[in-house]
Amino acid sequence: MKPTPLTLRKKLALELWRQKEEMVRKEHPLKQLFWECTLRCDLKCRHCGSDCKMKSDSRDMPKEDFLRVLDGIAKKTDPHKVFVIISGGEPLMRQDIEECGRAIYDKGFPWGMVTNALHLTPQRWQNLQRAGIHSMAISLDGLEDNHNWMRGNTHSFQMVSNAIDMLVATKGFVFDIVTCVNRRNYTQLNDIKEFLISKGVQRWRLFTVFPVGRAALDPDMRLTNEQFRGVFDFIRETRKEGRIRADYGCEGFLGNYEGEARSRFFSCQAGITVGSVMADGSIAACASIRADYHQGNIYEDDFMEVWENRYAPYRNREWMRNGECKDCKYFRYCQGNGMHLRDANGELLLCHLKRLQQAAD
Repeated sequence: MKPTPLTLRKKLALELWRQKEEMVRKEHPLKQLFWECTLRCDLKCRHCGSDCKMKSDSRDMPKEDFLRVLDGIAKKTDPHKVFVIISGGEPLMRQDIEECGRAIYDKGFPWGMVTNALHLTPQRWQNLQRAGIHSMAISLDGLEDNHNWMRGNTHSFQMVSNAIDMLVATKGFVFDIVTCVNRRNYTQLNDIKEFLISKGVQRWRLFTVFPVGRAALDPDMRLTNEQFRGVFDFIRETRKEGRIRADYGCEGFLGNYEGEARSRFFSCQAGITVGSVMADGSIAACASIRADYHQGNIYEDDFMEVWENRYAPYRNREWMRNGECKDCKYFRYCQGNGMHLRDANGELLLCHLKRLQQAAD
């Protein structure tokens, strides 16, 4: 596979970005901390890569256990500079999630939430605001039929629509809508865009399915190479319009689409500025990364000691220079793609640049 040549202007910009990112890797300041507060979920999404379900065999992590982690972090760094993102499962299945958020906020950490919004009633939204919530990400995977098909619930789209109205009406609140692009909703992207703009949404994040979990076995989830490339053309044109800020997700080096399909150049921040505490106490990086790459456990280790000393696979990624990455001239910019796209043996599951090239051939 011969990569599409980068323009000179793009190369210069990427070189400056690469140098900046090398400094960040050396300093590895903790900026985002995901907390997988529960493995329970009230939906069964077709693309889900986790084992979350309505009644999980694993108990929710007691908030006191996570708060002890925050106490340890606050001893080593400014809590106001570490953004806590509560995820799951579905965080709103915890009846004490507002108490959790308030306790996080009281310790000086700003916090937000990733939710499917199925239980985001007006009362819960008011309670979350009182608890100091700073941001929210809500999934919308198409207009009504396609979204409900994707989420496996006939009420899901309406609850998301209601939630968007509440968030838009909250002056100054920052949130984004996240869309998983698949074969069924690909032709609806423009309609989804117009729907979001009509609702007053300002930030829209799109991503494509990577081959793990349920999505790996579902042909409706997998875009053709031409559709894959079409996603980036669509995002680029949407950004030029300037009516809504569209961004591709954080994964994947995109060649000449870099700087055009999202607001920053590609870099996987897992284990560099992003850490996670999983529901079983595992100390991880991005919550999407498989358990093979966990670095410790809060019930045995100090989080900040682990953060400072055990994230070598994330901060020096030369070990990824194998297989199709071995001789790739763009490894210096890609660094082997996102960590969540490596299997248990370290092999790459998906190369975005390769798919883009295949679509062009």
